[in-house]
Amino acid sequence: MEDLQARNQQEQDEFEQNQVIMTPGQLVMKRFFRNKLACVGIGIIVFMVLFCAIGPFFSPYGEYEIFYINNETKEEVRMQQADVGASYMGVNVKAPISSKHWLGTDADGRDVFTRLMYGGRISLTVGFVVVIIELLVGITLGGIAGYYGGIVDMIIMRLVEIFYCIPFIPLMLITSAIMFGYGISPKYKIYFIMVVMGVLYWAGVARIVRGQILSLREMEYMQAAEATGIRTSRKIFKHLVPNVMPMIILIATMDIGSVILTESVLSFLGVGIAWPYASWGNMVDAVNKSVIMKNYLNIWMPPGICILLTVLAFNFIGDGLRDAFDPRMKR
Repeated sequence: MEDLQARNQQEQDEFEQNQVIMTPGQLVMKRFFRNKLACVGIGIIVFMVLFCAIGPFFSPYGEYEIFYINNETKEEVRMQQADVGASYMGVNVKAPISSKHWLGTDADGRDVFTRLMYGGRISLTVGFVVVIIELLVGITLGGIAGYYGGIVDMIIMRLVEIFYCIPFIPLMLITSAIMFGYGISPKYKIYFIMVVMGVLYWAGVARIVRGQILSLREMEYMQAAEATGIRTSRKIFKHLVPNVMPMIILIATMDIGSVILTESVLSFLGVGIAWPYASWGNMVDAVNKSVIMKNYLNIWMPPGICILLTVLAFNFIGDGLRDAFDPRMKR
């Protein structure tokens, strides 16, 4: 009997020694990587980032190169812009998939595969920059409103309601018309679009952050922080905001996919990235011609698939983070 008790005690001691004490961050990472769809989402995003950021360096073609066919030699010639006066050359438009052009050429005679990589740079950059702007503005104003309350809270929340009421698509159409009227180059147009989208999107973040901080500011650790006499900015950004960080991360991952989709819609409508610059949205815009939509799937289908996979991947990551940060999840 004593031997059995001693053996059980020894097994219990070995079990306790083998148990690893995990920090909250490690627990979150463990739960996150246990989600297979979230891991698939990370894999897709990593592939898309590498494809768009590094891929153009290995492409033999440029983003703006137009391909011509010499009518005499039947050889393909690359040029940076159309040579209208050279009647002996014809633009190699809507070329089929081949060893030279893996996805053919578009209606302007440019390599679709190369433009797909450059277009992804624009679409992903827009997503990340807009989310960064909305988080910076939303967290700051939401944190101030939640901490101070009273008249400050009322003013900021009325401002949030005003921004919620602004019609997004008509405003972007007006902004695009103003930029066109002032002759702003398409190269710089995207920067204005990112700023406008970021300024318009902050209201949702501010409302969520404010609601979280209203409940957190009455906690015991905040009363202890009040007793120490530290600065208000430190109490907000050092003690309150980090405690709503899981919610902020979840919002960011969900909103990146939403912003990429919105940019694609704007470019499809002609409000976003303008010719000759590429984005996944204005590449899909080729379907406004029925001939291309029916007979040239290689022109518009690849960017559509990239948009679908990227937005789906960010949604998978957002779902995984939501489950990982859920305190009700088991260890």
